[in-house]
Amino acid sequence: MKPLLLKYSMYALMTCSMSPAFGQADLKSSIDKDYKAKLGALFDHFHRNPELSFVETRTAARLAQELRAIGFEVTENVGKTGVVAILKNGPGPLVMLRADMDGLPVQEKSGLPNASTVMQKDMAGNLMQVMHACGHDVHITSMVGTAQQMAARRKDWSGTLMLIGQPAEEVVAGAKAMMEDQLWKRFGQPDYAITFHVNAAVEAGKIDAVEGSPWSGVDTVDIIVHGQGAHGASPHRGRDPIVIGSQIVMALQTIISRERAPRDPAVITVGSFHSGTKSNIISDQAKLSLTVRNESFETREMLLNAINRVAINTARAAGVAEDKLPEVIISGEPAPPTLNNIALTKRLKKTWTEKLGAGIFDTNYQRLDMGAEDFPQFTTKPTIPSVYFSVGGTPKEAFEAEKAGGPPVPSHHSPLFKISAEPAVKTGVETTVIALMDLLQKK
Repeated sequence: MKPLLLKYSMYALMTCSMSPAFGQADLKSSIDKDYKAKLGALFDHFHRNPELSFVETRTAARLAQELRAIGFEVTENVGKTGVVAILKNGPGPLVMLRADMDGLPVQEKSGLPNASTVMQKDMAGNLMQVMHACGHDVHITSMVGTAQQMAARRKDWSGTLMLIGQPAEEVVAGAKAMMEDQLWKRFGQPDYAITFHVNAAVEAGKIDAVEGSPWSGVDTVDIIVHGQGAHGASPHRGRDPIVIGSQIVMALQTIISRERAPRDPAVITVGSFHSGTKSNIISDQAKLSLTVRNESFETREMLLNAINRVAINTARAAGVAEDKLPEVIISGEPAPPTLNNIALTKRLKKTWTEKLGAGIFDTNYQRLDMGAEDFPQFTTKPTIPSVYFSVGGTPKEAFEAEKAGGPPVPSHHSPLFKISAEPAVKTGVETTVIALMDLLQKK
């Protein structure tokens, strides 16, 4: 790995929110020492021992142990397996930092020496192979590193730091569970909230911060199509829900192509279509399961209303009786889009540029998917100014090899997923500490 390029001037050092005794080189050196002394081994532990959503008991216990040893006041079992750690340091704002903890039901095939071999029962009792296939091990390791740095530099900031170890992000339920456990009432409502996600599509040692929506909103929608069963040789005697369902699938795509503005991102994907039991039987029911993505509350409302209209009226056109029209059900836990506060994002980008140079940002990264997050459950009702940024996890050499025809960089949730832990953890700690020091400046 190549060392991070630190660009700073004497002016930047003298005017930064940190004291002159705490310059950027000092921070970098301290993080390097922490990684060698503890964080590298801690990441290895978390990576080897992933746990599934809402059963992250050992992970939560280890995170709580580490934060308590640093000097934070720690509360466990918030929102089932969540962890809240508080460090009060005089007057000033309350700033929240979140890290999600859960792994995925994926068999690791990364070939790494510390690859997970863990098997665990999920909440329903199903035995699964488990892997940190999304980098949450980086997040919780970096949180411990950040806690260490902030505790060691209390003389340089003022306010209250709240650290949240969140469960069940992968099933879009953990943030909501913590909020339903009276999170703000019990621990205080933050003035600011920040978090990051390690990103395999961003170069290691660099970050990305979007002035707008870094993550989409998501809903899971089920459509139950009712038909009339009949013999496969006598289709005229029934109402075929497979044909009606197929027409609904195709008609749903016209919502995207003809009702949504071309520059307004949205996705409707039918990921599951089930009906029937035998080749010569026309079933009386079909079930479609959809994922619906958006980047604004207005677009979400339009999509859900249009899905309902298309499903019902397609069935009507097929002659389905009014009392047999499709049921359109919003199921699971919806997540609103993640909307970075633009003024706060600009402020932190300016601070990161001053401390680390403009080269800290990966200008080659382009977000092309519509992945979703449940972090907005913390920041939407009530509205809390927040920034969600990305930290690079893949070495530049891997991207160059891919361009030259070599192996593709594995995506998140792939069994081949792997992150360069050292640069990812270090960059996560460094950029987070810089952001927190800016938000918790002494007046």
